[in-house]
Amino acid sequence: MHPAFSVIFLTTLIGAGQGLFLAMVTGQIYATAGFLPAQESRFQAVGSLLALLLLVAGLAASFFHLGRPERAWRAAAMWRTSWLSREVIVLPIVMVLVFAYGAAHWLGWTRPLFQVGRSLPVDVTLLLALLGTLASLALFLCTAMIYAGVRFLQEWQTPLTVSNFILLGAASGFMLAAAYSAWVGNPLVTFFGTWAVILTLAGLASRMAHLSRNALITHRSTTQTAIGIRHAVVAQKTQGATGGSFNTREFFHGRSIQAIDRVRIVFLVLVFALPILLIGLAYVTGSSSLPILAFATQFFGLLAERWSFFAEARHPQNLYYQSVA
Repeated sequence: MHPAFSVIFLTTLIGAGQGLFLAMVTGQIYATAGFLPAQESRFQAVGSLLALLLLVAGLAASFFHLGRPERAWRAAAMWRTSWLSREVIVLPIVMVLVFAYGAAHWLGWTRPLFQVGRSLPVDVTLLLALLGTLASLALFLCTAMIYAGVRFLQEWQTPLTVSNFILLGAASGFMLAAAYSAWVGNPLVTFFGTWAVILTLAGLASRMAHLSRNALITHRSTTQTAIGIRHAVVAQKTQGATGGSFNTREFFHGRSIQAIDRVRIVFLVLVFALPILLIGLAYVTGSSSLPILAFATQFFGLLAERWSFFAEARHPQNLYYQSVA
C-alpha cells in the first residue's frame, strides 16, 4: 500500500495523545491509592491539555487525506458496519473527556463524592478518568480495526495489528509523560519512564511477532490466480499502460524491497532500542533532557514504523500493476 503521511501523522499523534492521557490517569490512580505522592492539579491539567493538543493535531492531519473535507461529517454515517465511522464518532468523545478531565483538575474539582472501601476516595476527576480510559481504549480499537478488518490485506488481518496500535501508542504516551515530568521537574519521571520501558518492550514483542508472521504468509492471491493461469512461472512484463494511474499511486509505495528493509531497521532502533537506552541513562545520570530526547527519538521512529506498516501490505490489485511499460 501507499503510506499516506496524513494517516501516518493521524495515527501516531492521536496514539501519543491517548497514551499521555492514560499516563496522567495512571499517575492519579497510584497517587489516590497512596502509592505515589499526590500531584498538583496543575500538573494533571497541563498534561491533559498537551494530550488534547495531540488529538487535535491528529484530527487536523486527517483532513489532508480527504478529497472533499467539507463532507467529512458524512464519514460517521456508516457506524453500524464501518470501523472508520466508529473512529470518527469516538475521537471527538475522547477529546471532550480529556478536556473535561483537565478542566476539572484546573478548577480544583477534587473533593470526594464518595469512597470505595477505606482508601479510595472518588471525585469528579476520577470518574472522568474512568470514562476517558474506556473511550481511549475504544478509540485504539477502532483505529486498529480499520486495518485489521481488511480481509484481503493479509499483513494487516491479525490481532497483532490491534496490539501494536495499543502498545505503541501507550508507550509513546508514557514516554511523553516522562519527558513532560522531566521538563517541569516533577519526581514522577522514574514512574512514567519505567512504565514507558515496559510498554515499549511489550510493543517490541508484539511488533516482532507481527513481522515474523508476515514473513511467513502464503498469499491467497497470486499472478496465477489473478489471470487464471496455473503455470508455475508467470512473469508480468507490462501493466498495459505507458504511465502511472490512481492504482499505481494509491496502492503501491514505489519503493524497493531494500528500502523497506532499511526503514524496518531504522524504526526498530528508534522506537525500541534507543529510547530504552536513553531512559536508562537518565536514571543513572539524573538528566532532565534525556527523557525528552527519548520521546522525540521514539516518536520519529514511530513515523517510520507506521510508514513500514502501510508499505508492508500487498494489495491484490498490484498483481495487475507491478510494472510500467
